[in-house]
Amino acid sequence: MKQKENIMMILNYESKKQLKENIGKELNHTETSLFGIEYKSNGSFAGCNRPHITGYKREFFAEVTMRDDKIASVK
Repeated sequence: MKQKENIMMILNYESKKQLKENIGKELNHTETSLFGIEYKSNGSFAGCNRPHITGYKREFFAEVTMRDDKIASVK
């Protein structure tokens, strides 16, 4: 069984609902890792909104799946 990577980046959206409304579009995100790029143009990764960083009021976590640099799904 293949193990998933546990990486987290900042998703620049007000809510998970707004993130889902952007399926089919490019991802607005901020890289946070000092050890390499977290973003994958094809594949899945974890992300979050951190209000103390982004200024948005709601904190949320999501698993984002990308296909050809477009948001394919959000969980």
